[in-house]
Amino acid sequence: MFTLISSISCSVAVSILLKIARQRNIDVAQAIAVNYLVAVSLAMFLLKAEPLSLFQPATPWWILIALGVLLPSIFLAMAAAVKHAGIVLSDAAQRLSLFIPLIASFVLFGEALGTQKLTGIALALCALLLLLHKSSQHEQTGHTKAGVMSLLLVWVGYGVIDILFKQLSKSGAAFPSSLALTFSLAGVLMFAYLLYKRTQWNQQSLFAGLVLGLLNFGNIYFYIRAHQTYPENPTLVFSAMNIGVISLGALVGAGFFKEKLSIANIIGVVLAVVAVLALIPR
Repeated sequence: MFTLISSISCSVAVSILLKIARQRNIDVAQAIAVNYLVAVSLAMFLLKAEPLSLFQPATPWWILIALGVLLPSIFLAMAAAVKHAGIVLSDAAQRLSLFIPLIASFVLFGEALGTQKLTGIALALCALLLLLHKSSQHEQTGHTKAGVMSLLLVWVGYGVIDILFKQLSKSGAAFPSSLALTFSLAGVLMFAYLLYKRTQWNQQSLFAGLVLGLLNFGNIYFYIRAHQTYPENPTLVFSAMNIGVISLGALVGAGFFKEKLSIANIIGVVLAVVAVLALIPR
């Protein structure tokens, strides 16, 4: 269980870091750029990635390029969601994104649609609508139009990324090497963007990027190790990860950051957990 707890903790810790970034004079874009340098280095060292092995005709370059562009873009969207809507709703929206690849599985890839999947999809959709619901006092809660839009971007973005990773796994390309190359491309794009903006680098942002890289990679690394630890029970890993992040995110957001949620939002968080349970393959 150590690997699962570590992965869940790293995932929520990323949201906490993004939450306090503004208070600590941290430039999120700078932190994200440095984060990818750290992630690439760790992928090379811990996962023994060999990116040069991907330079062959069979490599699905369009997937790697799409991931390289999407990963930093959605990371920025997640930072905006945490800022405008809070940790509780942002983590729930991210985990509900699993409902998008599920739809793609039968719309694009011809899988059968059973009662269980229909129930899970319906619950996930209801949960999402409740998470996006703005109370009449949304100015006080911080749940503004910017919050709604960023939550939607997080939901769609992580769903598309999940589909691309699934397609990448089907292509037969080595996952560690693909991950390292994708992180490299994402890092190049972020640094190019910052150079174009002529950003003024600051020490706090660089240090935050180092921490963010460790947490971001730790989330992925321990998630992979959890699947290796429980090879016969992927459902345990899948359910524990998603429900754990939603639950811990809710406790941290409401308990430590005093995030104010409407009744509809709270019901949405609960429904998100139920939807994850319903979407687990039996």
